[in-house]
Amino acid sequence: MPERITFARALNAAMRDAMAEDDKVLVFGEDVGKLGGVFRVTDGLQAEFGADRCFDTPLAESGIVGFAVGMSMTGFKPVVEMQFDAFAYPAFEQITSHVAKLRNRTRGALGVPMVIRVPYAGGIGGVEHHCDSSEAYYAHTPGLKVVTPATVEDAYSLLREAIADPDPVVFMEPKKLYWSTAEVSLPVQGEPFGRAVVRRPGRDATLMAYGPTVPVALEAAEAAVDEGWDLEVIDLRTIVPFDDVTVAESVRRTGRCVVLQEAQGFAGVAGEIAARVQERCFHSLHAPVLRVTGFDIPYPAPKLEHTHLPSVDRVLDAVARLQWDDVPDDRFVAGGQALAGQGAA
Repeated sequence: MPERITFARALNAAMRDAMAEDDKVLVFGEDVGKLGGVFRVTDGLQAEFGADRCFDTPLAESGIVGFAVGMSMTGFKPVVEMQFDAFAYPAFEQITSHVAKLRNRTRGALGVPMVIRVPYAGGIGGVEHHCDSSEAYYAHTPGLKVVTPATVEDAYSLLREAIADPDPVVFMEPKKLYWSTAEVSLPVQGEPFGRAVVRRPGRDATLMAYGPTVPVALEAAEAAVDEGWDLEVIDLRTIVPFDDVTVAESVRRTGRCVVLQEAQGFAGVAGEIAARVQERCFHSLHAPVLRVTGFDIPYPAPKLEHTHLPSVDRVLDAVARLQWDDVPDDRFVAGGQALAGQGAA
């Protein structure tokens, strides 16, 4: 029977089911044991499976990931939590130098079947080091899969797939979605890695989103109806692997595209998506591919995050700019910086 559950509970259920099915699956990190994690995503796992399979670690992210590398090389399937996005930076050397490279370094002899759970992005009134969006760092690192669910169903199905994957997965969890809910019958079998989905069909323009920006895109698409625009919303689900087919099919139908991301605009994932769309859909485009992103600043104080993050108004402003072929060049400047760095105002 379907029941209404939260995004966080779906993640919890995914880990619980994986641990029940395979005693090689372990969960560890800072405060994930008895406390159940800062966001209670691992609540109850230690009580059910014992302190040998769900346990706390020292406050040393490089040590957490390094420990997981050794365990995965000996047959275990560790699921580690970084607690907050920017807390993962001390582990970045381990992730890029070892986690991502071991299969290539050993000519395929050794995989690293591990999941690095990263609560990320803003929208919770947090401060610097608690609301970063670092997906571009991981997406730029060959050897890593980068996954970011936006729905309760995907929270469960994508995490189960990540745990079962023979290679490392950076699993990025939008913090502001932990308390979102849906009627779900678990277990959920969703689309596999590398498959984007159309969350809302439309004909006038495509809104490309992932993780925390998917609800923003959907809200903007609903608001756009009042303006006479019919917007399609694509949820990428996985950044690596990337679904070029679904993305290109959508943009070729609509002829216009806006890409959303919470991270700063310059050199972000949205820029890569815009380039891929331009390369594959150039002759179908009726306007430049635009971006709506965070500003090129460190994450601001909580009272200012509503200005920093992509909003419905900023998305609709970008869509409005797509409708005209004679938009003056100065409209392509936002916040005093070029569009390449900022996206829509």
